[in-house]
Amino acid sequence: MAEGGLKHFLLVHSAGHGEWYWFKVKPLLESAGHKVTTLQLAPSVTSSAAMDSINTINTLSQYSQPLLDFLENLEEKVVMVGHSAGGLSLALAMEKYPHKITVAVFIAAFMPDTSHKPSHVVDQYMKIPMEWKKSYPITNNGNTTWLFFSDEFLRTTLYQLCSAEDFALVSMLKRPASFFQEDLAKMDQFSEEKYGSVIRVYIVCKDDLAITEDFQGEMIKNFGVKEVKEIEHSGHMPMLSKPTELVAHLLDIANKC
Repeated sequence: MAEGGLKHFLLVHSAGHGEWYWFKVKPLLESAGHKVTTLQLAPSVTSSAAMDSINTINTLSQYSQPLLDFLENLEEKVVMVGHSAGGLSLALAMEKYPHKITVAVFIAAFMPDTSHKPSHVVDQYMKIPMEWKKSYPITNNGNTTWLFFSDEFLRTTLYQLCSAEDFALVSMLKRPASFFQEDLAKMDQFSEEKYGSVIRVYIVCKDDLAITEDFQGEMIKNFGVKEVKEIEHSGHMPMLSKPTELVAHLLDIANKC
């Protein structure tokens, strides 16, 4: 917790993106007096021509190392916020450092449970027939499946409710992405004693064409949360399409901690 009873927000981005996309949320939280940390998860490359650099990243833990290192050295508790596939990194961090997290906020995010393998939530998601799965090339280095989002997929499925400027940014700054399905299948279940002990809040994003509202609801039903909030007509990227509404929810969640 930051000085004066104000909170320290730790914002975790999704696959194929970077810490840059919190640029509208960070100043709003800071203007309310809170401390905000954003982290860049691996890989650092932003070009499809640099895909070879991902060959050294085969596990969720390796990908999430900047987050784990930050929490290892942290002396205060945080409000940890994860979006989309960033929910997998949240779960890993909650399992390792539950005592350092006041509340974990999942924004249209993958939320594993404690009854199945960590891969279960991704396995179930991959069963949903969606055209977006065909819209980008897939690269497999022998251990982990990686992909690179096409501009068409980003424009029509993730950023359809965002501004032209937001889309231009992601088109320039997009990175290779992975759901680490192979690695998650090898991991032990997340524990109720650690991961399950952290207070969870879920923010449902309406009109989400990537992780649909129905699938978000299934995850919540499968592994209950303390509170569910909703953002209307946000699509998959509320930090860009509805930053004011998202921040209002985050402030309300933090005030209840």
